[in-house]
Amino acid sequence: MTSPTQTDPQPASVHARVAAVIERIRPAVQSDGGDVELVEVTKEGIARVRLHGACVGCPSSTITLQMGIERNIREKVPEVTAVQQVL
Repeated sequence: MTSPTQTDPQPASVHARVAAVIERIRPAVQSDGGDVELVEVTKEGIARVRLHGACVGCPSSTITLQMGIERNIREKVPEVTAVQQVL
Protein backbone atom coordinates (compact mmCIF):
# COMPACT_ATOMS: atom_id res chain seq x y z
CA MET A 1 0.00 0.00 0.00
CA THR A 2 1.32 3.47 -0.84
CA SER A 3 1.29 6.30 1.62
CA PRO A 4 -0.64 9.50 0.81
CA THR A 5 2.64 11.30 0.11
CA GLN A 6 3.66 8.82 -2.57
CA THR A 7 2.13 9.21 -6.00
CA ASP A 8 2.51 7.28 -9.19
CA PRO A 9 4.63 9.24 -11.62
CA GLN A 10 2.64 10.60 -14.52
CA PRO A 11 3.97 9.64 -17.92
CA ALA A 12 5.59 12.57 -19.67
CA SER A 13 3.38 14.26 -22.22
CA VAL A 14 4.11 13.79 -25.89
CA HIS A 15 5.09 17.47 -26.09
CA ALA A 16 7.57 17.09 -23.22
CA ARG A 17 9.09 13.96 -24.74
CA VAL A 18 9.48 15.63 -28.15
CA ALA A 19 11.05 18.67 -26.45
CA ALA A 20 13.51 16.37 -24.68
CA VAL A 21 14.56 14.79 -27.99
CA ILE A 22 15.06 18.23 -29.52
CA GLU A 23 17.20 19.26 -26.56
CA ARG A 24 19.43 16.24 -27.17
CA ILE A 25 19.92 16.98 -30.88
CA ARG A 26 20.04 20.78 -30.54
CA PRO A 27 23.84 20.96 -29.96
CA ALA A 28 24.50 19.30 -33.34
CA VAL A 29 22.25 21.81 -35.11
CA GLN A 30 23.80 24.71 -33.19
CA SER A 31 27.32 23.57 -34.09
CA ASP A 32 26.45 24.41 -37.71
CA GLY A 33 25.12 27.86 -36.76
CA GLY A 34 21.45 26.97 -36.63
CA ASP A 35 18.85 26.10 -34.06
CA VAL A 36 15.53 24.27 -33.82
CA GLU A 37 12.47 25.24 -31.79
CA LEU A 38 9.47 23.05 -30.97
CA VAL A 39 6.35 25.07 -31.78
CA GLU A 40 3.67 22.48 -31.00
CA VAL A 41 2.60 18.88 -31.20
CA THR A 42 -0.88 18.58 -32.66
CA LYS A 43 -3.50 16.13 -31.43
CA GLU A 44 -2.92 14.28 -34.72
CA GLY A 45 0.68 13.63 -33.68
CA ILE A 46 2.38 16.16 -35.95
CA ALA A 47 5.35 17.91 -34.37
CA ARG A 48 5.77 21.41 -35.76
CA VAL A 49 9.24 22.92 -35.51
CA ARG A 50 10.84 26.19 -36.52
CA LEU A 51 14.41 26.37 -37.77
CA HIS A 52 16.57 29.38 -36.91
CA GLY A 53 19.93 30.87 -37.82
CA ALA A 54 21.96 29.23 -40.55
CA CYS A 55 19.22 26.62 -41.06
CA VAL A 56 16.92 29.22 -42.57
CA GLY A 57 17.35 29.03 -46.33
CA CYS A 58 20.09 26.38 -46.13
CA PRO A 59 19.80 23.82 -48.95
CA SER A 60 20.59 21.04 -46.46
CA SER A 61 17.85 22.04 -43.99
CA THR A 62 15.34 19.65 -45.58
CA ILE A 63 17.73 16.75 -45.07
CA THR A 64 18.46 17.92 -41.51
CA LEU A 65 14.73 18.09 -40.82
CA GLN A 66 13.89 14.68 -42.29
CA MET A 67 16.96 12.57 -41.59
CA GLY A 68 18.04 14.13 -38.32
CA ILE A 69 15.18 15.76 -36.47
CA GLU A 70 12.19 13.73 -37.72
CA ARG A 71 13.98 10.39 -37.59
CA ASN A 72 15.08 10.97 -33.99
CA ILE A 73 11.71 12.22 -32.81
CA ARG A 74 9.71 9.41 -34.44
CA GLU A 75 12.14 6.80 -33.14
CA LYS A 76 11.86 7.99 -29.54
CA VAL A 77 8.25 9.23 -29.52
CA PRO A 78 6.17 6.78 -31.58
CA GLU A 79 3.01 8.86 -31.13
CA VAL A 80 4.51 11.42 -33.52
CA THR A 81 3.49 10.65 -37.08
CA ALA A 82 5.31 13.48 -38.86
CA VAL A 83 7.47 16.54 -38.33
CA GLN A 84 6.67 19.74 -40.20
CA GLN A 85 8.66 22.93 -40.50
CA VAL A 86 6.78 26.16 -39.84
CA LEU A 87 7.97 29.67 -40.61
